[in-house]
This record gives sequence, structure tokens and C-alpha cells, in this order.
Amino acid sequence: MKAKVSVSLKRGILDPQGQAVLHALSSLGYAAVKDVRVGKLIELELARNDRAGAEAEVKAMCERLLANTIIEEYRIELME
Repeated sequence: MKAKVSVSLKRGILDPQGQAVLHALSSLGYAAVKDVRVGKLIELELARNDRAGAEAEVKAMCERLLANTIIEEYRIELME
């Protein structure tokens, strides 16, 4: 089973990398872009087939290592 974990900064947390991208896009003439938030995508290949167990395991990974839950939020997507 595969899992994709999308991690991004919570709203209200300053995103300096997103601001740099926003500035660069503006400099390139893309004035319609009003905000940019930069995150990360983590893809995992799991050696299990039960959806509930996989989701619980990936959630534990996120809480312990993959996301800093004080300033980041995450979303899990499981694929067969």
C-alpha cells in the first residue's frame, strides 16, 4: 500500500519560503498570484494491506517525525 503525506505550515505561521516564491513570481510578471504557501510531499511504500492499520501507522509517523505538529498540519492519502 502507498501513502502520500502532505505537510504544510498552519495558517498564521510565517512562511518565508512561500514569500520568496511569491516575490519571484511577481518579478516574473505573475501579478495575479496573491499568496504562496510552500510545503512538502512525502511518499511511503508500506508493507501492509489493511487500510485502518496503515492509516494509524502513518498518522503515528506524522505525529512523531514527519510533521512538526506545533506549526505544521498534515494530510494523509492512502492508495492500494
